[in-house]
Amino acid sequence: MKAVTRRERREDDVAANQQPHPSSLHLEDQSMISTSHSIDSATLEWIPLRDGLFFRPLQFTEDGYSLQLRLEPGATITRHRHTGEVHAYNLFGKRELIETGEIVGPGTYVFEPAGNVDSWRCVGDEPCIVQISLKGRVEYLDADGVVTGIDDAFSTRDAYQKWCDVRGVIPNLALIPDHDSTSAFQARRREGRQ
Repeated sequence: MKAVTRRERREDDVAANQQPHPSSLHLEDQSMISTSHSIDSATLEWIPLRDGLFFRPLQFTEDGYSLQLRLEPGATITRHRHTGEVHAYNLFGKRELIETGEIVGPGTYVFEPAGNVDSWRCVGDEPCIVQISLKGRVEYLDADGVVTGIDDAFSTRDAYQKWCDVRGVIPNLALIPDHDSTSAFQARRREGRQ
């Protein structure tokens, strides 16, 4: 078996129209690695989570994720606590922050610090679309404050992967920057849940 040189590996990546693998680059070429990417979210399908609630994944990392949530009128995000910061920007429609009664509309940014407990619902006659970036977990709570379920980067990524599997499509690797370490990612998930 012939050894593949860095130059050959880089040429193979370029021929396949892929980002060059870091190991194929000489040290002086490392600056060629792009650390940013764009995703046209309007071309992504809405993935159903439950009646009236859908998401579009934008990026998954070990400690957080970014997505767009779409709620149909009347749909509610039940009482939950965040273990990390949340940045939410309303793109379309209106939502009510139930604990305060505040109505948040298009163009409004909401910051939620770690430990924040809230719930919200889509109000009005049109869907509400919110772009959300968060770190840590979302812990869903019952009336006594007991955690009844969680969502995190792992569970949301799993939901995306299952949706892709059912539809027979390959996941968009631009959403998963560490796609080469999928097994390590899953192992860390198992360790964190035991």
